[in-house]
Amino acid sequence: MNQHTDIVAFVQQGAAARGIRLSKVAFPDEIVLAPGAAARLPVYLKEKGHRRVLLVGDPITMAAANGEGLAEALRGLGIVAEATLVKPNAADDVVADEASIVQTLLDIQKHGADVAVAVGAGTLHDIARYAAYASGLPFVSMPTAPSVDGFTSKGAPLLIRGDKITVPAIGPSAIFADTDILAQAPGAMVAAGFGDMLGKYTSLFDWKVGHEIGGEDYDPYVAELTAMALEECVANVEAIGGLTPAGIETLTRALIVSGLAMLIFGQSHSASGAEHHLSHYWEMELLRTGRRQVLHGAKVGAACAVIADHYRIWLGQASEPQASGPAAALALRLGDRLPEIAGWLGELPDAARIRELLRIAGGPALPEALGIGDELVARSLREADEIRPSRKTLLRLINGRP
Repeated sequence: MNQHTDIVAFVQQGAAARGIRLSKVAFPDEIVLAPGAAARLPVYLKEKGHRRVLLVGDPITMAAANGEGLAEALRGLGIVAEATLVKPNAADDVVADEASIVQTLLDIQKHGADVAVAVGAGTLHDIARYAAYASGLPFVSMPTAPSVDGFTSKGAPLLIRGDKITVPAIGPSAIFADTDILAQAPGAMVAAGFGDMLGKYTSLFDWKVGHEIGGEDYDPYVAELTAMALEECVANVEAIGGLTPAGIETLTRALIVSGLAMLIFGQSHSASGAEHHLSHYWEMELLRTGRRQVLHGAKVGAACAVIADHYRIWLGQASEPQASGPAAALALRLGDRLPEIAGWLGELPDAARIRELLRIAGGPALPEALGIGDELVARSLREADEIRPSRKTLLRLINGRP
């Protein structure tokens, strides 16, 4: 069953009820979230007139999605189907770096592809979406794990010369999220998807701070959509951690809704704050030191707890009548909004509750469980806001930067 109506129409109807027009938002043509959704993908590509398809994955994701069967189904409809198996780096990780992008671009040119299909999770989507964008092609999403909320994104976080940067790319023309495939994803990847959603607690908080203190644009409906998706995940954390079909569907729908919220706003403020900056900082450090990468959502979930604790400490110190030094400087920057901002933070779960939720979902709760030591955590708290200096997070204010 095509679940596009269930997701996109829900988003559109909610906007209409608030007098918000979304006519200029380029939603995907189709979003299919259902058992057997993969079978719809070849038919969709045929209906859209595509004749040469490049499937972008790696050996693991292609096996999970029965890539050979998918290619045969495409060929049965008269569509030429080729595959790019993205090669891992020296640490045996598939990463969205220059080598992966060039490999995919060369295969697009070699095979004369007129559409790219991402078969995998977040990294492979970033590779496919940017290669398609650079080649002037559409791309289609076929996730194999509910591990990130970036399936609908129009930006691609890439590792360029070891630095994490987000560049313009293209959103998917359609998403085929087959719950039969997603249900077979490793528990660690499901927990990572939950961690990515849990990070919305601090990203939504940072967005309000950025709006009130830094003058950033703000969209209450986008914030509401994201918060709703987050709370649905939290309410179903046991089912998600238990890898039940209902839990997997709930998590995937929440990830898609969060992605659509970003699509509506046109930027990632609702879903990416200081917790993501810490995650990116850790990722770059692991890459620089030649260590294996850690799942994005796992880093985000652990970083969310770190940030929640860090913010409570700093806002508590800034609220003291005799605050001095950096705490007094923070109080001065927040001015008479300090009590209100402290109140916003008080509405969020504390670090202990965030870590409890991560454990129930089956994921790591502490940075040390990810191989992230205390020194790196401390350094990231001092420096990670510089990864995206235009984003006005509370972390940036704490660190005394404009």
